[in-house]
Amino acid sequence: MEESFLKYLYQQHRECPECPTATEVSAFFSELLAVLFPDHAQKHFDSLARFELHVLNLKEALYEMLYMKPNREDMHMANKADLFFERIPLIYQKLQQDIEAMYQGDPAAQSAREVVRTYPGFLAIAAYRFAHELHLLGVKIIPRMLTEHAHSITGIDIHPAASIGRHFCIDHGTGIVIGATSVIGDHVKIYQGVTLGALSVNKEDADIKRHPTIEDHVVLYSGATILGGQTTIGHHSIIGGNTWITSSIAPNSKVYYQQQAIGKEGLQIDQVKIKSGG
Repeated sequence: MEESFLKYLYQQHRECPECPTATEVSAFFSELLAVLFPDHAQKHFDSLARFELHVLNLKEALYEMLYMKPNREDMHMANKADLFFERIPLIYQKLQQDIEAMYQGDPAAQSAREVVRTYPGFLAIAAYRFAHELHLLGVKIIPRMLTEHAHSITGIDIHPAASIGRHFCIDHGTGIVIGATSVIGDHVKIYQGVTLGALSVNKEDADIKRHPTIEDHVVLYSGATILGGQTTIGHHSIIGGNTWITSSIAPNSKVYYQQQAIGKEGLQIDQVKIKSGG
């Protein structure tokens, strides 16, 4: 390489802000998950004191990551680390509800422990729950790194800014995308390949609600695409597979994709049908 290009790269290295590495963030997630769920633990503790020390070390690791740029201008990072760990019991409670939702929602699940040990949906939701609390505390970059770590492992892409209620069930999960301004209620079940996306990708729309709202007790089957910040899927609705929705659906609706033969030659046309209300 030419010296001028090497100098340019060197300058980029000098100017790059100090940030936690992906390895550090993923290690923090793995250790925190293992604290809450021993099925993920690789360490064993012979006393409560050692366990408490391990948790304190995790809090210190979070503080050190928070203090790096671009969070350094916020002088309350130690307080935010404390606040995050104070919220851990609530996160744990929500995750227990998510586990129960996945266990009850999947006939193939043999036990809640199987969900914790093996289900990609659990891993993705856990990363989201941690990341969302950090996002609410105003932490930059690290929440997205957490969810992208889970994305790289599971194929499930949940933005940390999304709002997701309790008893959330992801079944299979590969290919799910949940955008930043999505709002998901309680007791929602989502299958693989579902997209909660935006109608527009214009940068000037970054600060408006671009992604849909999914109300309570909704099921979204595989391949459903639901777009737009003004789009609401009403409570207790079922959205069938491979449907494409850009306008609101009333509560208690069933939306499904169907092929229908028309004409003498039996030409196939694709239709999305909606059975509303009731």
